[in-house]
Amino acid sequence: MKNKDILDILAEKEILGVNEVVALREEAEKDKILIEDLLERKKIIDAEGISKLQAEVFGFPYANLMDKDLPEEALQIIPSEVAQNYQIICFSKEDKKIKVGIVDPNNFKAIEAVDFLSKRGGLLAEYFLISRKSFNFAFKKYQILSKELASALETKEEDEKVQDKKKEDEGDLEEVTKSAPVAKIVSVIIRHAVEGKASDIHIEPLEKETRIRYRIDGILHTSLVLPKNIHSAIVARIKVMANLKLDETRTPQDGRIRMPIDDKEYDFRVSILPLTGSEKVVMRILDTNKGAPALADLGFQGHALKVIERGIKLTEGLLLVTGPTGSGKSTTLFSVLSKLNKEGINISTLEDPVEYHLTGANQSQIRPEVGYTFSAGLRSFLRQDPDIIMVGEIRDKETAELSIHAAMTGHFVLSTVHTISAVGALTRLIDIGVEPFLVGTTMRVIISQRLARKICENCKEVDKVGSEVIGKIIEELKGVPKNYIEEIIPDFDLDKVSMYKGMGCVKCGNTGYKGRVAISEVIEVNKKMQKQILDGKKHFSTDEIRELQKYITINEDGLIKIIQGKTTLEEVLRVTQN
Repeated sequence: MKNKDILDILAEKEILGVNEVVALREEAEKDKILIEDLLERKKIIDAEGISKLQAEVFGFPYANLMDKDLPEEALQIIPSEVAQNYQIICFSKEDKKIKVGIVDPNNFKAIEAVDFLSKRGGLLAEYFLISRKSFNFAFKKYQILSKELASALETKEEDEKVQDKKKEDEGDLEEVTKSAPVAKIVSVIIRHAVEGKASDIHIEPLEKETRIRYRIDGILHTSLVLPKNIHSAIVARIKVMANLKLDETRTPQDGRIRMPIDDKEYDFRVSILPLTGSEKVVMRILDTNKGAPALADLGFQGHALKVIERGIKLTEGLLLVTGPTGSGKSTTLFSVLSKLNKEGINISTLEDPVEYHLTGANQSQIRPEVGYTFSAGLRSFLRQDPDIIMVGEIRDKETAELSIHAAMTGHFVLSTVHTISAVGALTRLIDIGVEPFLVGTTMRVIISQRLARKICENCKEVDKVGSEVIGKIIEELKGVPKNYIEEIIPDFDLDKVSMYKGMGCVKCGNTGYKGRVAISEVIEVNKKMQKQILDGKKHFSTDEIRELQKYITINEDGLIKIIQGKTTLEEVLRVTQN
C-alpha cells in the first residue's frame, strides 16, 4: 500500500484531520521515513492497528503473527528468498488449505507467486493482511540452523583472536571442547539431524572445509559446510560427550552419547575413524522412545504377511531376516516381537545396539570389549527360562549353533544374517559349519528385505511412461499367482496398470520421496524344503523353490508396490540392483 493511502484512511475514519495529514506527509518526506513508522513513533496508531484498517478497506481478513509458534511445515511451503522478496509468509497448513500473510495487498506479483507455488503443490491459499512487524517476527523462523551456526562460528573466531596460538596438550583441548561456541555447533548439528528425521550424521574432513551430511530415507544429503579449522574441535567435543580418548587419533574408536532433545531421549552410536591427517565421525541416531511399527505399516502385505503371522504362532523354531546393512532388519524383528509381547511370555533380546524399547522384555547390550559377545550372552539366556529369544545377528558358527540349539529345545528364536536373498540364509548357515540336518529341522521362516523410498503423497502424480516399460512389468509379474496380486490390489487389471512419481514439493524437500517402504520376499520352510535340505541340498533357485511352494520374489514385490503407487521403478532398481 502506498503511504498516502493509509493517511487517507485515517482521515476518512476521522482519526486525523486534513491539516494533520499534510503535516505528517511533510515530516515523513523530510525525515525520509515510512508513514507507518512515523505514525507509530508519534503513538497515533501502532503497526497492528494500521494493518487492521488496511484489511478492512481492502476486504482481507487480518492476522497477528506476533509471538505465535509457527509450524515449520507451513513456513517451508514458501522458500525464504521468495518470502523475503515479496513480503509474504505461510503461517498455517491444514490438509490442502494454507494461510498466507501478506504485508502489501497491492503487491499482485506476491499473490501470483503464492498461487503458482500452491497450485504446484495442490494447495488452496487464503490470504491475510499482516503488519511488517508480524512478517519480520515470522521470518526470523527461517534458516534457524544457519543463524545459530553463524553465531557460534563468529563467537569462536573472536575467542581465537583473544588467545595466542599455541600447541594444546590434552587438558587444553578438553577445555576447548567445553567452550560455548564448539558445544553450540555440535548441539545444533545433532538437534537438526533429529528434527530432519535423519538416521545418521556424517562429519567429514575435506581438503578445505568440513562437510556435514545427514542420511534421510537412506540417501545422504549435504546439510552444512563448515570451516576446516574447527574440525578438530568438533571431533574432540564429540569424543568428550562419548567418553572417548581425546589423545587417541591413530586407531578407530566407538562410543555412545545419550541426550534429551525436545523432551525425548535419544541415543547416538558414535564411530570415529582415523583418516590421513584428521578423523571422520559417523553418528547413528537411535530414538529409544519410538515403538516398532506394525508389519503392515512397514510394507508387508498379502501372502507374505500371512506366512509371517503363521510362522510366529509356533512355539519353537528359527525365524531369520536377511538383507544388507540399513535394510530395516532390526525394525522388522521388533515389529514381530511387539506382536508376540504378552504378559505370559518371557522375551529376552541380545542386541548391538539396543534400538527399540520393548516394555516387559529383557533387553541386553553386548560388549565385546569385556567378552560379552552374542555367543556368551546366548549361553546365559538359556539359563534365564526364556520363551522367545532375539539375537541381533548370527555372525559365526558358535552363535549359529547356539541359536539352533535353542530353537530345538522349546524356544522361538529370531535373528538376522547378512545375505543377498532369503534362500542365501540357508547356504550361509551351512557354509559357516552348521550341519544341514540342524538347519532343515529348525528353520521356519526366512525374510529377505530392502528399503525403498516412498513416493511423497503430497506431490504424487501419474508417471507417463512408455508401453514397453509397462509391458515388461506385466511380463515379470506373470510368475505370481493372480489371486496373490488380487489379494493386495483387489481391482487389479493388467490392461490398466499405472506408475507414479513425486513431482517434488516443500514437504519432501523437492525429492519426490518421503519415508520408506520394505520390499521383501518371505519363504516358509515347509516339509518339502526341509526334506531337500536334509538330503544335503544347499542352493535353491527361484524356480526350484516355486516347485516346493508359491511365493512372491523381492523383485516382484517391488513391481507390485510400483503399481500400488508406493514407490518408483528407479527406487526398486536401486535397492535390488537388478
